[in-house]
Amino acid sequence: CEDRIRNARDTGLRNLPLHDTAQNRIWLEIVSLALDLLTWMPMLALTGDTRRWEPKKLRLRLFSAAAQLVNTGRRRWLRFTARWPWTDVITHAIGRLHALPNPG
Repeated sequence: CEDRIRNARDTGLRNLPLHDTAQNRIWLEIVSLALDLLTWMPMLALTGDTRRWEPKKLRLRLFSAAAQLVNTGRRRWLRFTARWPWTDVITHAIGRLHALPNPG
């Protein structure tokens, strides 16, 4: 429970940026959705020690990676830089997500 509260504060619950109560209620729903994504993504896509990374570390290492969206032959490719230290973690996570069965 304390980990979820700490992760919620790191994700955007620390301050309510809007002035109206209804707007802040929407902000809390967005934070809740982000927390759910940050909970499920490591369980489904990451392996080993990377599963225990906190939101700050995920944001620094995975979500801020520089990449190019390349269109070739009617397909889109996401090309990551080879110099980023966690490129192999990102590509392995994307491969694991693609290997999941379709829910529909």
